[in-house]
Amino acid sequence: MVSFFKKISHLFIIGLLLVLPQTANSAEGDNVRHKPFIYAYSSSADMELTASEVREKLLGAGFTIVGEYSPYDGVMDIVVTNSALQTATSATDFGSFGAVQRVSLTKMGDNIQVAYVNPTYLALAYRLEGNLAETKASMEAALGNDHYYGSRKGVKTKKLRRYRYMGFPMFTERFDKPDLLATYASHDEAVAKVEEGLAAGAGGVSQVYRVDIEGTTDTLFGVGMTDGCSGDTHIMGKIDFEDERASSHLPYEVLVKDNEVYALGARFRIAISFPDLKMVGKHSFAGIMCAPGAIKNALRAASGNPK
Repeated sequence: MVSFFKKISHLFIIGLLLVLPQTANSAEGDNVRHKPFIYAYSSSADMELTASEVREKLLGAGFTIVGEYSPYDGVMDIVVTNSALQTATSATDFGSFGAVQRVSLTKMGDNIQVAYVNPTYLALAYRLEGNLAETKASMEAALGNDHYYGSRKGVKTKKLRRYRYMGFPMFTERFDKPDLLATYASHDEAVAKVEEGLAAGAGGVSQVYRVDIEGTTDTLFGVGMTDGCSGDTHIMGKIDFEDERASSHLPYEVLVKDNEVYALGARFRIAISFPDLKMVGKHSFAGIMCAPGAIKNALRAASGNPK
């Protein structure tokens, strides 16, 4: 009888493994550690000249610049995409949140830090089917890769795949359960309502870019936020304090998927960029305790749903 149950258990496990989705990320060892950002290089030129140089390098590597954003003095974020990145990300449900690459220029002292989001890290955190190796190679060819940063030890592959802040199984957001901001009769109406809200600055939110994802009914908006607890200046002023800044955390995203409008929950979206932040104390999540609710309300207002 015991042998019979063992056989049944083995068959069940094998069957489960066969039906579970297999992704390219499974090639990443479960205990390999990853950091959210890549430090490309330092520039001694001024912001304008450095930005011009970065733009030229990105365009030369086959990227399209879709928007630029200066949330506060000394920072410029350049947002790019291309067909390969859109195809790779759209293969996963809600993967279009990752259909752009954010490159940051941050003035620190006499130098400007040029950095960007680590595609491998994002692919894992966003549960993508692939690992964005092509995007990473293109970014490295364009800007370089001096070192990874944004976490002292890095986050293990197995944790990134199912990331939740502090590992809590309840009460914290996750990638595959984003906030539903609004629902409309059609994709076109949803996009029009978001554009209308952003143009009006509803909730203190403005448009940085719009990308219509190739081959899908997904439209990704990048947004800047200025009001109170949801404001980019307020949030980054509290938590972005290390010598190597995490400016390419911005801008935030709103995704129109079919006829619905979504945003990643702030406790997920902020936490994956700042995985080492403590719950309490100086430079902690306690300092932006009001941000998750404020961000959701601001983005809901910008989506035409102020309730």
